[in-house]
Amino acid sequence: MITFSIIQKSQLEGALRLDAEYYQPEYLDIIKEISKFKIGRLKDVLDDIRYGLYVEPDYQEEGVNFLRALNLVDYGIDGEILKIKGKEIPSKKYLLDEGDILIVRSGANTGNVGIIENYLKNFTFGSYTICLRTTKINPYFLYIFFYSKFGRSQTLRLQTGMAQPNLNIPNIEEIKIPLNIKKELQEEIEEIVLRAFKIKESSKSFYHQAENSLLEELELKNFESESSLFSIVNLSDVKKANRIDAEYFQCEHKKIINKMEKYKGGWDYLENFTEFINNGNQPSYSKDGEIKFFSQKWIKDKGIDYSFLTDENEPRVLKSFFEDKKNKPYLIRKNDILYYSVGANLGYCHNYLEDENIAIGSFINLIRADKNKINPVSLGFVLNSIVGRTQAEMNKSGLAQPYIYAKNLRKFLIPILPKTTQQKIAGLVQKSHQARKKAKELLEEAKQKVEGMIENA
Repeated sequence: MITFSIIQKSQLEGALRLDAEYYQPEYLDIIKEISKFKIGRLKDVLDDIRYGLYVEPDYQEEGVNFLRALNLVDYGIDGEILKIKGKEIPSKKYLLDEGDILIVRSGANTGNVGIIENYLKNFTFGSYTICLRTTKINPYFLYIFFYSKFGRSQTLRLQTGMAQPNLNIPNIEEIKIPLNIKKELQEEIEEIVLRAFKIKESSKSFYHQAENSLLEELELKNFESESSLFSIVNLSDVKKANRIDAEYFQCEHKKIINKMEKYKGGWDYLENFTEFINNGNQPSYSKDGEIKFFSQKWIKDKGIDYSFLTDENEPRVLKSFFEDKKNKPYLIRKNDILYYSVGANLGYCHNYLEDENIAIGSFINLIRADKNKINPVSLGFVLNSIVGRTQAEMNKSGLAQPYIYAKNLRKFLIPILPKTTQQKIAGLVQKSHQARKKAKELLEEAKQKVEGMIENA
């Protein structure tokens, strides 16, 4: 069915945009809805707007915390925070303050937004982001406005480029916003957002407690990596590993493996705790698919981003795909471990903790624990810890595109933790997941309130 819009010459926004995509009916409807209020342009309420820093990827162990575009996820700011040298920052204007808003300006997640919480003050930000600062409108209301369909549709509309979507400051400044939303309604949105952030912090706390429990049990709590430029290796070790590259025999790796081999509870190979380990069997997508598809981009440092479950634009797979005997094992179920096996975040892995079955692609290794031998959630946590990440670094192949084979995963060393410790870790991970889920629900509630304010005006 053909979709079209009839646009008066007076409605054309200068000669800058004459493309049909810019005037799609859904975009025009959004502007019409907002126009029930006194509307202004974003630049009318900003005190400052600037691009982030272009910094060479020379990340430091010590320095200034550096937010990248990939840190701006669907529910705020999250993921691994890297550091850069302080001398890379030209002025204090590039140090973030509480209430600043970051927007991703380029790449796959263009338009994603995050707001700076108190603990993020004095961080800096990368070139694929744009920072907005305002004292003329409640920044938490503005953040949720961008998160809502009324803000999100405008950032989509203003994007340029095909292969690499892009937003620029002149375009963002033209975003239309309602100016006469009552102050108390804006403060109500702020209160919900702050409540969500508080719960999100409790999620991080639960996860941190689980990390401490594991490290204390393995006597790795105060583990310090070494920066030695060489290792002395016996020929017998080279033959045993069938590897001769220096990366495999780093001192840090050796210390972790020695800890596992001498652990008081003993250890065993991963394959002896599992029912199934293999890379995903890539299905074909179908617009009529009943099963949601999960790609490795949703595997984050400390957990899975479950946004794909509610995103209507994510791919789907036909249920019939899993009726084939060879594909049946690849239908993901609760507590399965999803392992990032190809790419920059190789080694990230987590248990899938929702009830809905999903499909995975070939860049993910599926690890299905034998619950009669080990707690599945505890196993997933160990694999994502320094214990698993170290072995991922040791066993990866490739340079530009690192990858790890299922056959290598099967030989990972897994400590045999006491059942009480396994249960404690699994319980904390579950609490962390539930808290994160609740925080996201609150942000969704705030978004719906903002959309309701505009739609019902």
